[in-house]
Amino acid sequence: MKWKPNWAVTKRHMVDFWNRKGLVLWMSCRADKPVENCPKPPAPPSQELAWTDAVYRHRDWESWASCNFFGSDHFAYFDTQIGPGSLGTFIGSKPNFVPGTVWYEPCITDPDNSGVLKFDPNSHWFKVHMGLIEEGVRHANGRYLVGIPDLIENLDTLAALRGSEELLMDLIERPEWVHARLAEINQVYFDAFDIMFNAVKDLPEADGGNAFSAFGIWGPGKTAKLQCDFAAMISDKMFKDFVVPPLARQCEWLDYTVFHWDGTTALQHEEALLSIDALDAIEWTPQAGIEGGGHPRWYDLYRRIKKAGKSVQAVGVTADEMIPLIDAVGPEGLFILGSAPDQKTAEKVMKEAEKYGWRAS
Repeated sequence: MKWKPNWAVTKRHMVDFWNRKGLVLWMSCRADKPVENCPKPPAPPSQELAWTDAVYRHRDWESWASCNFFGSDHFAYFDTQIGPGSLGTFIGSKPNFVPGTVWYEPCITDPDNSGVLKFDPNSHWFKVHMGLIEEGVRHANGRYLVGIPDLIENLDTLAALRGSEELLMDLIERPEWVHARLAEINQVYFDAFDIMFNAVKDLPEADGGNAFSAFGIWGPGKTAKLQCDFAAMISDKMFKDFVVPPLARQCEWLDYTVFHWDGTTALQHEEALLSIDALDAIEWTPQAGIEGGGHPRWYDLYRRIKKAGKSVQAVGVTADEMIPLIDAVGPEGLFILGSAPDQKTAEKVMKEAEKYGWRAS
């Protein structure tokens, strides 16, 4: 990659991470010198256009990314998401665009007569997504990858379609309806992902795989972050009943998977998550207001994840936390996603990481 000359090395680190063998050291920071001169475009007149105008989105991202330092395992990929959880927009949910994120309006008011959830590749919002992907592919020119958007799935998508409070009641009052809809959401996910994957996998730098919108991941095949933030509101029994079967099916269908585990109220599902054989890795996100992902409080959790045969991703790690974290849990199957205040600090951490076998080139 023109913007990342050591891409071949980072790809090797990523593959080793998926195979529970090696260390990925991802540090974002501004570069001392931009890799290319990419002026920032003027802002569009509405929040919707700020999210959906493919030309603006690409130019705005390109302006930001060109000023980044890509010397660690941090690599450039155009993030094509239209908010976290946009899969629901392909099957009826309406997005509500605000600065910094997107909310989704429920559309299932009568579950007993709602019908089957089906993917329509001609739907407006799917075409908007594909427009972003195609714009990125058109301009990549060997400089960066184009990511698959943060689609999201499982109970999180059903909650976007139905409403969280309503879905909590559905789990009790109409569990078979929930199971049926989750199976349909999986199929929508597979159909949409396939089209998006085929649009990005042939970029030479993608190596037959894809980058994914969230958490800086790439794999030489179908690669995705999976999640169920709704899990914080349900029992372990319900998690095993409703979440694990469709999640396991996704893991089997995809080639490389990391589960986004969000907040201490979801820690009760540890045993169930670690029991999913096809799940490759687990990412841990502590909630706001408590210690971040690089704090020693989480070392034992990371060790348990690795002991169960999964790789682990620690996020929000500061530069001064990185080496102690590697010391504590070991470099094998560890992905550190964090930041440094400047390029000099990043290069210092990179040099220290060499004692664990990590190399920038």
